[in-house]
Amino acid sequence: MRKKNSIMGMAFFGPALVLLTLFLFLPMLLTLGFSFTDYFALNPELTHFKGLENYVNIFKDELFVRSFFNTVKFVLIIVPLQCGGALLLAMAINHAAHCKKYFKVAFFVPVVMSLAVVSTLWMQIYSPEGILNTLLGNLGISAQPFIHSASQALPSIAIMSVWQGVGYQMIIFLGGLQNISPALYEAAEMDHASSWKKFKDITLPELKPLCVFVFITVTIGAFRMLVQPMVMTGGGPDHSTYTIVYDIYETGTVNWEMGLASTMAIVFTIFVVVLTIIQNLLTKEKEGNHADKKAKAH
Repeated sequence: MRKKNSIMGMAFFGPALVLLTLFLFLPMLLTLGFSFTDYFALNPELTHFKGLENYVNIFKDELFVRSFFNTVKFVLIIVPLQCGGALLLAMAINHAAHCKKYFKVAFFVPVVMSLAVVSTLWMQIYSPEGILNTLLGNLGISAQPFIHSASQALPSIAIMSVWQGVGYQMIIFLGGLQNISPALYEAAEMDHASSWKKFKDITLPELKPLCVFVFITVTIGAFRMLVQPMVMTGGGPDHSTYTIVYDIYETGTVNWEMGLASTMAIVFTIFVVVLTIIQNLLTKEKEGNHADKKAKAH
């Protein structure tokens, strides 16, 4: 019986394992191997082993360093805006007396739209004659260059990305809010607690696991930004929206320098993994301190 169950288990797991090996594990191993070579896709027979030379060279590359800082800047803009915006929207919808389903659908629709379509739409909104500059003109504010300015392009793309993705995190937070026991709020009202105190002492602690999940997923998603600058600015103006993933794409598929692109991909992966581990450790430490304080209080 046990042997039969093992065979059945492998029958179900086998195809998935084959697909994972072909499209995930094997490409990862090849990427790691290529990162130590000067592999050029159009002339693979002239590949030479370079050791750590690629890893040294990419940090001397001004464009790679700039793309790294552009990506970090984008993450620093989008993470607080998207996480905070999603929580505020979820709380607003949770307290809405009417049309809850309409608001859920309205805010979630951009999530299911193609990023290329959304980027094209916002290119029209950000254009000099677009609706946004028209509204600013009616308010007596001069027209803004937005994505045509080196200083405004990255924040403009970040705002568009928040608008496109905030609905997904909103749904997650909304589910968490609806799972909080109403008895907690009723007890707080009996103690004449203010709205801020209820939010700080009940809502946030109850949503803490979801907040951690949303924070990590939004951070990783922000680091992977590619489509928006590719469609809207082409990495410009003056490489102000050129990101790490865009640099990897250009190096590997446009310049065909697969060895150098693989090195960039490995460095990027290590950075994101380390950042995620640090986030998890900090979160666990805070959760442990919070649990200790609760235990002492009791």
